[in-house]
Amino acid sequence: MRRVLPGLPLTLGYTIFYLSIIVLIPLSATFFKTAGMTGEQFWRAISSARALASYRLTFGASLAGASLNAVAGFLVAWVLTRYRFPGRALLDALVDLPFALPTAVAGIALTTLYAPNGWIGRWLPFKAAFTPLGVGIALTFVGLPFVVRTVQPVLEELGAEFEEAALSLGASGWQTFRRVVFPEVRPALLTGFTLAFARAVGEYGSVVFISGNLPLKTEITPLLIITKLEQYDYRGATALASVLLVASFVLLLCINLLQRWASRSGERTVL
Repeated sequence: MRRVLPGLPLTLGYTIFYLSIIVLIPLSATFFKTAGMTGEQFWRAISSARALASYRLTFGASLAGASLNAVAGFLVAWVLTRYRFPGRALLDALVDLPFALPTAVAGIALTTLYAPNGWIGRWLPFKAAFTPLGVGIALTFVGLPFVVRTVQPVLEELGAEFEEAALSLGASGWQTFRRVVFPEVRPALLTGFTLAFARAVGEYGSVVFISGNLPLKTEITPLLIITKLEQYDYRGATALASVLLVASFVLLLCINLLQRWASRSGERTVL
């Protein structure tokens, strides 16, 4: 059979070269820069009070945002796949808005809405912008499409006939969801949750405006890295970056394991 692309040696060589230039070499530079630090210097850089506070906010808000998106994203995907209504196509397109919108524009828009004098913030009984809550709002905004776009194809493939069959056999709505729908979407939902969490951990542009950037209170780790770079503390910045990099590798491993689990679950279902 004649192949469109060249053979394995050339295509594989180009793939490795491209990934090395774009991904592997820049990431390796981070670890090489950190390797110039002593163990005590590295530990001091990543365990300072300011760094620990940024970890708590970054990972805590990312976890909260991803958890909220797991619920809201499933509901959005359910509405888009199970119902037909005017404006459905527009709503489906709006789900991808966080992908297309520059993160700085998203941050300015969210700050304008949730500031104390903003369109939404003025009516809230509590302060949202310039607090950890504002960070959670921004991270929820950027993570929603990952859950929706991961769960939506599974619901479309599942079809409504399975639910109708369960209901016709006497199952309640909760039993149908728990025993028919949820087992099928669970791997995709976990994958979407992990993707949303990973996206939120490294987010910067949409958070920097709404957070207020108060050290020990509303300062996220990516912002602390930028601050250290501006202070010419390159080793301290790379030490913090290595922490986020390791966290990203762990999340990537989890995503790959979840995808393998999902594929095996699908094969068992077919068999």
